[in-house]
Amino acid sequence: MAPQVVNDVVLTGVSKAYRGKPALKDLDVTITANKFTVVVGPSGCGKTTLINLIAGYESPDNGSVLACGRPVNGPNWDRLVVFQETALFPWKTTLDNVTFGPISRGLKRCDVIDRATNLIRKLGLSGSESKYPAQLPGGMQRRAELARAIINTPSFMLFDEPFRSLDAMTRGLMQENLLELFEEQHVTTLFATSDLEAAIYLADVLIVLTPSPGTVKNVVEIDLPRPRDFKMLATRRFGDIHKEILHTLFASVLQLIF
Repeated sequence: MAPQVVNDVVLTGVSKAYRGKPALKDLDVTITANKFTVVVGPSGCGKTTLINLIAGYESPDNGSVLACGRPVNGPNWDRLVVFQETALFPWKTTLDNVTFGPISRGLKRCDVIDRATNLIRKLGLSGSESKYPAQLPGGMQRRAELARAIINTPSFMLFDEPFRSLDAMTRGLMQENLLELFEEQHVTTLFATSDLEAAIYLADVLIVLTPSPGTVKNVVEIDLPRPRDFKMLATRRFGDIHKEILHTLFASVLQLIF
């Protein structure tokens, strides 16, 4: 019997340019199965490009992108993205948005409704089932998008700075929601952000990219215990990790300038 292929995503020698301007160059990255991996780096370092390559929205100019040992040749329900801006269908209610994926794939509506209702409750959206996206504040839209992705039980969850536009309190609540879901299901996750504090708080593994063209500057194992809460942000260990990674980021930028 052939050995089972784990749900890793592996990028090897990946380069990507737009109109001759390189975004990523010779990138070697492994997104480990069942881990929460966060990628950080200066603006323009290729975080969104990395997400798009794994999602299958774009193809590398050089190198390979493998998911479960198979080449990524396009989008798939098994690799779902939560974007920077809302991607909810404005003409659908919260419940219809959340159930869209499984129902469109032929699953029984009654079963999907049960799962969706449970997710909606878990994410604090009860009472918004019949509301449209325009009737929801930004934080609730983000929760609805999270429910819409999770209900498809993907092998890989990809987040492209999804909480950037939220106020600090709502952003903190969304991080809590996301951690609760991850610690319950341990879906292989890649989260791109420019918020270093959030990156450390969320991550099992933190990948630091260099300034454009992005390549790996450092990979840091975050040894903070799980489950996590915001009290960790005040601990000495959190401060030490923050200082180490901030030094790495500044060193990269200064090296680029000088």
